[in-house]
Amino acid sequence: MQPALETFAPDGFDLWPVAEFEPFGFLPLSGDLSSAEVGTAVMCIANYNSIGPDGGRPPEPAASLDSVLRGLLTYEDPLAAGGLRVTDRSTGVTFEPGCCDGLEEWRDWHRLVEDGSVLGFGHPPVSPIAERFGDTVRLTVNAELSDSPVIELRVTELPNLLTGVERDLVDFLALAADWSSRNLPGHSAPVTAALARIVDLPVPPMTPEP
Repeated sequence: MQPALETFAPDGFDLWPVAEFEPFGFLPLSGDLSSAEVGTAVMCIANYNSIGPDGGRPPEPAASLDSVLRGLLTYEDPLAAGGLRVTDRSTGVTFEPGCCDGLEEWRDWHRLVEDGSVLGFGHPPVSPIAERFGDTVRLTVNAELSDSPVIELRVTELPNLLTGVERDLVDFLALAADWSSRNLPGHSAPVTAALARIVDLPVPPMTPEP
């Protein structure tokens, strides 16, 4: 189980270095990312929050740094497209975040343990669903298909998996804090605070800006 960020952004982005990525793929977040991959994550999150409440278009690639970061730094509740991705290594089945999912909702997975709530992450044509049946958590890749691949976990496994997710997010935030101090002078503290707010974790210690 990994926290994963959906990757998409305007072509030609050049405000800071980014890694190559597959549009509308998923970038796992952890402490193992390269500097360019952290740049990709920040780009995707900033771009996602640049769409205004009225659905207005995001800024063009050549927009100023302040313009690109405005939504991330001013929205009370910034968002990040993505969620938790689960891979069953024994079968190769992967349960991916759906279109209605977000990293800011990752703690909802605790509800499967606490009260057995059904978690839906998308809508037709692809509707990932997580459900609890007694001592088992069943992850259905696409509930719209009668023969959809599924992953089954013991309920007792889930807390440890979620602890691992939190550890990955903490490690990613530490990388992002260091990255922003080097790549976003004058913006590093508020950018890091916004990222921490998205995933509901403490702001990591900041590296002094050069």
